[in-house]
Amino acid sequence: MTSEERLQDVLARIGDAERRAKRQPQSVTLVAVSKTFDADTIRPVIAAGQRVFGENRVQESQGKWPALKEEFADLELRLIGPLQSNKAADAVALFDVIETVDREKIARALADEMQTQGRQPRLYVQVNTGLEPQKAGIAPRETAAFVEFCRDKLGLSIEGLMCIPPADENPGPHFALLATLAEQCGLQKLSMGMSGDFETAIEFGATSVRVGSAIFGNR
Repeated sequence: MTSEERLQDVLARIGDAERRAKRQPQSVTLVAVSKTFDADTIRPVIAAGQRVFGENRVQESQGKWPALKEEFADLELRLIGPLQSNKAADAVALFDVIETVDREKIARALADEMQTQGRQPRLYVQVNTGLEPQKAGIAPRETAAFVEFCRDKLGLSIEGLMCIPPADENPGPHFALLATLAEQCGLQKLSMGMSGDFETAIEFGATSVRVGSAIFGNR
């Protein structure tokens, strides 16, 4: 199958999952995860109609997305990998959405850069639902206080929450936890679910799913 055919297959599966969950059609945004793929591999997927893409690394993204964004004016680019504070300026300049705000240092760096550049990417807080030491994200019990800090102390508008459940666990309870935390914080958006579990995520209320290998094939 070509990447265009795989894209259509994923979109059909999202539509089926929305129907099963009694969700509105097209209430879930597909984020095509293009990390490690070059512009020539991404372009056919853009040509097939996909407009929202996710990348893990700021530096890698700088090598391909400025030219693609110039070529296709309506693209939306999301940072879905960990952000270092020394890359905050580059991230604010390039990304439309940053999904990995997870500590005060990053939140402060983003607030400063957004003010300096006059650019306001939409922001999500990443939650480490499995409390995995090797994984980025704020602890679930600290999420509400952190969202409040971002809003009240830094004036940041947080749009939603994001999580990556532990690979060896049933993702359902993690998705349910993220939905509960979002409700507590008064947030509408949930970025959760990847190639292997996005249908489950939609069942639990995901508003965006991050799918890479099911569209682009294995890296």
